[in-house]
Amino acid sequence: MLRARIIPCLLVRNGGLVKTRRFSEDKYVGDPINAVRIFNEKEADELIVLDIDATAHNREPNYKMIEHLAAECRMPLCYGGGVRSADQAKRIMSLGVEKVAASAAVVRNPSLITQIATQVGSQSVVAVLDVKQHSGGAYRVHVNNGKEDTGRDPVEFARELESLGVGELVINSIDRDGVMKGYDLTLAERIRDVTNVPLTVLGGAGTLSDLAKLVAKFGVIGAAAGSLFVLKGPFRAVLISYPSQAERNTLRDGPPK
Repeated sequence: MLRARIIPCLLVRNGGLVKTRRFSEDKYVGDPINAVRIFNEKEADELIVLDIDATAHNREPNYKMIEHLAAECRMPLCYGGGVRSADQAKRIMSLGVEKVAASAAVVRNPSLITQIATQVGSQSVVAVLDVKQHSGGAYRVHVNNGKEDTGRDPVEFARELESLGVGELVINSIDRDGVMKGYDLTLAERIRDVTNVPLTVLGGAGTLSDLAKLVAKFGVIGAAAGSLFVLKGPFRAVLISYPSQAERNTLRDGPPK
């Protein structure tokens, strides 16, 4: 039976693990390999690792880092950052990664989704849409670590990506990144209403209750979070955490009857 996935999202910059707030205010939180080992012990459902500098600096994916991460990771791993071609995606998959994510390159060349899917299969192709809400309530897709407004409507773009063969969508709210005050459920609902591919929502989770609200509303969905799983308390102290099996069962299924 398909169930909601609870997914830590790790951001990498210059080889180190960081956490941002609204795509800025970087806070160093440690070594990504150590974090992967802890999430292994806690039996995380899945893991997303995003190199947030690779695309911005027009760099190749760090294949050595990816290889090390994949060798350590005991759960399904999704990697994104610097992916601009199907050949790069195929190489990343050969290192032991289950899913390859692309963001800016897909916005600029949506047919890249089809090219990658042809090489590695649709189920392994993920598009990450970084979305910001503008005046009047309109949502638009941004790239370049949130700095560049592409003018694209995320709802229409999500529908287009599905038609091109994307296997999963990750919808990341820039406004809620690191704020820990709950997901943008309105944005998630608009995307869910027009697509049928697996959907993961990122940005805003501050408590397990936020995860539970997302799951209660959408059922089979990916509930991803960064700050919730790497920081603790008002002073944002570094602490790697993940819900216990009992907590995961409760937030997926509700409290025992």
